Amino acid sequence: MYSRASMVQLLGKVPTQSVCRETADEIALEAYNRALELSMPGMQVAGIGFTGVLASIPPKRGDHRCFVSARTQNGLWQYDLTLAKGHRDRYGEDYLTSCLLVKTLANVCGTIDDIPLDLKEGIEKLRETKLVYSEEEQLQQLLSGKICMINFSDRVNSPTSGTRRVVLSGSFNPLHDGHVKLLDAACSLREGGLPCYELSAINADKPPLGLTDIKERSNQFRSGNTLVVTNQPYFFKKAELFPDSTFVVGADTALRLLDPKYYGNSKVRMVEVMLGIRKLGCDFLVAGRKVDEAFKVLADVEVPTEVEGMFQEIPLSLFQSDLSSTQLRAQARQQG
Repeated sequence: MYSRASMVQLLGKVPTQSVCRETADEIALEAYNRALELSMPGMQVAGIGFTGVLASIPPKRGDHRCFVSARTQNGLWQYDLTLAKGHRDRYGEDYLTSCLLVKTLANVCGTIDDIPLDLKEGIEKLRETKLVYSEEEQLQQLLSGKICMINFSDRVNSPTSGTRRVVLSGSFNPLHDGHVKLLDAACSLREGGLPCYELSAINADKPPLGLTDIKERSNQFRSGNTLVVTNQPYFFKKAELFPDSTFVVGADTALRLLDPKYYGNSKVRMVEVMLGIRKLGCDFLVAGRKVDEAFKVLADVEVPTEVEGMFQEIPLSLFQSDLSSTQLRAQARQQG
């Protein structure tokens, strides 16, 4: 990365030092979060960061060195290489550090064959470190905003296994048959859609979920379902995390989503936010839901003409359920 302005834009700040271990780690983290946003749910991704000082004209005063980082969901690979100054020209140093990048990618992907590096014995040093993050550490990073989401899935999706994410957001306390059937119905309306449950650890009007709560709820999704835990409670932020996705909501959520009350009592602002969501390639499938003892469907929701095309009803013939997590929790308390 040769542009300092580009680095500042990527990191969102001026780095203390451009060529150092900390900056390489930060670049890898930004790349990892971006890869998460662009990938399909369940896909394993990595972010690679590289920063270095190599041979140049005029010659540099200090050591020639580079730092490479690779960030994944559960770990961080770090490689620090100090080069023998004057031993290679710029092409030679470019080639060696490029080999180190390929080696990093190979190790992250778990390839069997190692990538050899032609180092000058006794002079050039490569330091390798791997940090492994526990599930609890990953969740702490999510709650702190360091990472934008965590994938919980024992199924890996290939880049060609679907064309669009179909996302059902909820608290899943508990996950029940109504959730499963709703997502199935939604996917039937989006050919090639990849089903994905989304749990936000941060709530708009409630305290954040604790680590224990997140673990308990995520454990419900271990049998082939894809769950993504995020830190974004609002749909305009979810759309940034899941561009080109269809969000599955109940009529109650659709009513709130289009209520100017939640946008400073401004219909203009509400439409602006919804158009921003549409610009990210997102839309909504709306299921019928009981609201204040009355069953509501999309026809009961006042949808502005500017965003009518963003909302499609899930026919009652495909899905209708009176199950609710609140009722199930109440029943569990009575039985317990």
